Amino acid sequence: MANKTSTSCEKYQNVDQEYSHLHAWIDNLPYIIMVVLGASMLFIGFGLPLWKWTTAVLYLLYGIVGALWIVLFVCPYCHFYDTRSCPCGYGKIASRLRQRKDDSLFIKKFKRHIPAIVPLWIIPTFAGIAFLIRDFSILMLVLLALFAINSFAILPLISTKYGCAHCPQKDECPWMKHK
Repeated sequence: MANKTSTSCEKYQNVDQEYSHLHAWIDNLPYIIMVVLGASMLFIGFGLPLWKWTTAVLYLLYGIVGALWIVLFVCPYCHFYDTRSCPCGYGKIASRLRQRKDDSLFIKKFKRHIPAIVPLWIIPTFAGIAFLIRDFSILMLVLLALFAINSFAILPLISTKYGCAHCPQKDECPWMKHK
């Protein structure tokens, strides 16, 4: 594990909580489910094969790029960059891709870059509603319901009660300040 004294914030020097790969997997599972459900809704909702495949694959890629975006543009500013003290495991991934940045800018970078992934929640929601209005199907209704439950209830609950709840930086995090 990286030496925590290298951070500019002394109050984090004694944090020694390390998270397992299983913890990181559980923390990321609702996001993965959200992306798979969203892509499924787009695939099933569009009639033409070209649109089905194009929208579903683009949404899946957006989900992957969205996570990578956070890893590249937020995680290097986190106090727990390159440590196992990051509940979602992104800090270790970020250390392989970018150098550490000034951790005093974490809040600013978080607020700036989180909007890049917000459409992952919006696109399937509105598309699913439009698909239901256009051509009602039980399958689309079930997928939309599962997407909504996972994305708007389970994912935030897991984040705030499991992943983020154990993050040593939660008191400074804009996401947790509102919870």
